[in-house]
Amino acid sequence: MEPLLQWVSTYGYTAIFGLLVLGIVGLPVPDETLLVFSGYLASQGHLNFALALLIAFLGSACGITCSYYIGRGVGLTVIHRYGKWLHIRQEHIDRVHQWFDRLGHWALVVGYFIPGVRHLTAIVAGTSELEYRHFALYAYAGALFWVTVFLSLGYVVGDKWQQVYGRIHHHAHIAGAVLTVAALAYWAWWRFQKRKQPRP
Repeated sequence: MEPLLQWVSTYGYTAIFGLLVLGIVGLPVPDETLLVFSGYLASQGHLNFALALLIAFLGSACGITCSYYIGRGVGLTVIHRYGKWLHIRQEHIDRVHQWFDRLGHWALVVGYFIPGVRHLTAIVAGTSELEYRHFALYAYAGALFWVTVFLSLGYVVGDKWQQVYGRIHHHAHIAGAVLTVAALAYWAWWRFQKRKQPRP
């Protein structure tokens, strides 16, 4: 992780953009850590916060779009064969498919906050032949929200970013699971209420 953060310190916006593209596509880049660290650099005056936010959004949007077109272009057959290079296993794909069945397009937004899932939601969206305009609406909104949250966190806490982020990262999986369960519970309740309605 240290070399990646050094790249951000040295190359600034170029490193933020490139590393986020690679991380969202599926390479082992600590995306959230990178964003929080970039926010910290902005708080120290080494980066412009608004420009860092724009660059981070563009990098995330490009990465998620690449994943979408990977899924749309090559399909599941090639992903099953070569997915190991992007750390994709069959159980991961099955899980995200279930999310799409239950959460719909909102899975593209929720997936940003669950490590290891971001690129899979886009790949599944592509393999399911989700129209690009629908994909873009949810995926890019999720990207903007995601980068804003973590950049702002680093900016606000300043030189305490490692301590604060360490605590947040420790609970991130729990928070993601709670959000997912809540969304599934709402979906189940909605389906139940719909079935109770008398048919015309």
